[in-house]
Order: sequence, then C-alpha cells, then structure tokens
Amino acid sequence: GTGSSILSALQDLFWLSKSKVEKQLQIISVLQWVLTFLIMGVACTLILMYILCTDCWAIAALYLAWLVFDWNTPKKGGRRSQWVRNWAIWRYFRDYFPIRLVKTHNLLTTRNYIFGYHPHGIMGLGAFCNFSTEATGVSQKFPGIRPYLATLAGNFRMPILRDYLMSGGICPVNRDSIDYILSKNGSGNAIIIVVGGAAESLNCTPGKNSVTLKNRKGFVKLALRHGADLVPVYSFGENEVYKQVIFEEGSWGRWVQKKFQKHIGFAPCIFHGRGLFSSNTWGLLPYPKPITTVVGEPITIPKIDNPSQREVDFYHSIYVDSLIKLFDKYKSKFGLPEAEVLEVN
Repeated sequence: GTGSSILSALQDLFWLSKSKVEKQLQIISVLQWVLTFLIMGVACTLILMYILCTDCWAIAALYLAWLVFDWNTPKKGGRRSQWVRNWAIWRYFRDYFPIRLVKTHNLLTTRNYIFGYHPHGIMGLGAFCNFSTEATGVSQKFPGIRPYLATLAGNFRMPILRDYLMSGGICPVNRDSIDYILSKNGSGNAIIIVVGGAAESLNCTPGKNSVTLKNRKGFVKLALRHGADLVPVYSFGENEVYKQVIFEEGSWGRWVQKKFQKHIGFAPCIFHGRGLFSSNTWGLLPYPKPITTVVGEPITIPKIDNPSQREVDFYHSIYVDSLIKLFDKYKSKFGLPEAEVLEVN
C-alpha cells in the first residue's frame, strides 16, 4: 500500500545518504594524507617558530627541548602506535581507491626481511596504506611480522610530522636506522624500501609499468650484511592515480628535477589528480583507481659481513628476475594485457 511505498522510499533515501557520507569521509581521509605529504612538515615548523614569538613561547620551548632529547628515536625503530595504525580514517582511505594487499607466501617470524616496493608512484599511496596502517590487514596476513616503511630521513627533522610518521611505523631510509632494526630489534622485522625513490617518481605516469632498479643495489648489500631475506613487492595501479608532466632527458625541466633530487633528496613533480568537488576538474586528490599490492616470494639471503660486488650483483640479478616473474604472473589478474612487459631501468 501507500504506507509501504513511503517506507521503501525513506529506506532508499537513508542508504543513499549513508553512501554519500561514506564517500565524503573517504575524500577527507585522502585529502588529509595528501596535505600531510606536501605541507605538514613545513607548516608545523612555521607554526612552532611563530609560537616562540608569542606569550605561549614556553610551550614551544618545552617541545624543542623534548625534541633534542628524543632526536635519535627514529633511528632506533621509532615509536609506533597500534591505536594510530588502526584509526578508522585509514579504512576510508583504503576504500577511496580501493587499495588491496595480496599475500602469496608465508613469512617466518624467525627471519628478518627487506621488501622492495615498486613502483614509487607520485606519493607511494599503496606503500603507506598497506604497511603503515592496518587498513588492509597486514598484521593478520603476516602474523608476527613488524613492517617498517622507510622514507626520507629529512622528514624526521620536522617537528610534529616526525611523531606522526613514527606512530605509523615509518622510519628513516638510512643505514643507521636499517642496521638497528635488522640487528638490534630481534627477528620478524620487515623494512619496506621504495627502491626506485625520487628518480623513479619522475617517470610515473598512467599506463606505464617501469621501475628504476638496474643500478639500485644498496638494499641488496644491506640484506647480505644482515642475512635478511629479500621480498619483491609490486603495486598494480600505483602509477594510475595521478597524471604527471614528464620532462624529457636533457630538457631544462628534467635538469631542475635532478638538481633537487641530488641536493635535497626529492624530485619536484608537476602532477595533478581530480578536484575536491568534482572528478572532472583538476586538483590534488588522486583519481580513485584500484591499487593492488602483491607481496612476492621471499628470497633466502645468506649473512655475509663484507659482501663482494660479485655477490651483490648475483643476488641483485635473482631479485630482478623474481620481480619480473611476480609482475608477469599477476598482471592479467589486475587489468593489464598479457603482452604487457615490465620495463627495468
């Protein structure tokens, strides 16, 4: 009757509203991370300097004093918070794209690991969501394994930002930090290194599957020194979420990017995603494209205190072959044509 029709209409309206609310929460969750990535460090530094010039200077002074005392914590495994890693906001972050973590093999808790994450993308969104939060269930899929996502050491010199990053289990990508985690933090540790780094980000564009890896061998040497198994990881869709202006080799734009990369550690990219209120406009929000991160089979690595270049090259070649095999095995399952080839530069 009329009553049941009205009730049905109200139910449809309710679910429509709930869907819209969830979509807005997804947008907000991604936007806060993008702003964190781009400006939080600089913004917090400027705010702290401003507070020092106000009547509340004592608060800033106390924080700076504590910062000096706490300066080396990022190099010693950081200060992760399971509460922060389990925030509901990360689940909205995950569902915006959506992001998915695929496990292919078990990892022993008696071993340590170095995950090589590929490709970098513009912001490494898949790496962050999968390994610095519990949104995709990394602790359930790899029980007993503690993931540490390694990022630029300069981020840990920024007030507030450093603490925010450490709460997610993020650590500096430098030798001191990695040596500590792999030698003085027991077993069951997995350090995730985005091997291609800033150089790889310069070539990230939709439709392109390429990695900067041929001359990236430092992570293999670290694995040999600590006897940490290497694990290839490939994120299908990481390059699809932003569009970038690619400067050709030899152009003035690429020259500027390389100078920044050499002296500061990151390469400024000219990129865009979708707008905040419409997917048809340009903005900072990434496009909602699926990102599927596949964790491959671990490569057993012996412990060699001073590995020779020949030994490093040997295990590096095994790693490259394993990454290509991982890509070829799963590419068709995640939307790529069977003829697609992973470009290794």
